[in-house]
Amino acid sequence: MTTLSPSERGETFKAPMLDVHDLITSIIIEQLEKGVIPWEKPFTGPDFGGMPINFTTGNHYRGINIILLWCAAMKRGHQTQEWASFKQWNAKGENVRKGEKGNLVVYYDTFAKEVDGEIQNIPFLKTSYVFNRSQLKGYVAPEVMVTDKLSEVERFNTVEKFIADTKAMIEFHKGAAYYMPLEDKIMMPMPEQFIATERCSATENYHSVLFHELTHWTGATNRLQRINHKKFGDKNYATEELVAELGAAFLCAGFGITTAEKGNHAAYIQSWLKALKENNRYITTAASEASKAVDYLNGLQTLQPN
Repeated sequence: MTTLSPSERGETFKAPMLDVHDLITSIIIEQLEKGVIPWEKPFTGPDFGGMPINFTTGNHYRGINIILLWCAAMKRGHQTQEWASFKQWNAKGENVRKGEKGNLVVYYDTFAKEVDGEIQNIPFLKTSYVFNRSQLKGYVAPEVMVTDKLSEVERFNTVEKFIADTKAMIEFHKGAAYYMPLEDKIMMPMPEQFIATERCSATENYHSVLFHELTHWTGATNRLQRINHKKFGDKNYATEELVAELGAAFLCAGFGITTAEKGNHAAYIQSWLKALKENNRYITTAASEASKAVDYLNGLQTLQPN
């Protein structure tokens, strides 16, 4: 009888000597050192769009798990956004192909510890493994669907409604894009200043940049109280920039928009590598805050009239 490893079974696994934050960071660093920014990668698979979702529960993955599953999709060529554990797929009558490896996700658990004479539940990260639908026996990739012009127009109308529902103050000028905390105002270049690139349409570039600034906007003291950096370039500023990058990436994925690529790609990657190597909780913290920012923006949305 063949013995499967925890990653092949998709089971929860906690190695006593393993620092989960180091493991997570190493996965991100591996992609960056290849010249790939996981949250900017344009997915071109026939069924790969939007946010990773658990097929069994119907819940979207959050925080660092989004980045981990995007990394897995890029590295292993997974073609869908549907994931589930070995046991979850089996419960649905599906079987993982022999030899397929599980893809890392993490979740918080707690352990009891006495602190100052009181028993407290201390949170810690545990690892588990999930499999993409394309790793199942009998999986057949769907045909690529060509989006027609009307649906594209409708898609961006939905994006514009999403932005309008936030009630954020947005002003346009001929300068750069930035958020002004003291005035609680987003400054954006004129829409016509955005141009198409090989990867993105001009409209996608515009909305990607605006999503970045909207994520900053959520951090104000009267909202999520996240923005607390004192000067340009300090550690809190760097973390907030990554939160905004990931928030924009999560929003873009949700609307099927390609994330705008940064200029000076190599320098951009080196800046993230430096930060990740200095702090193994950097990416996990930023991804968690980015998911909270997206949740906040989603909470501002109004229902369409019947």
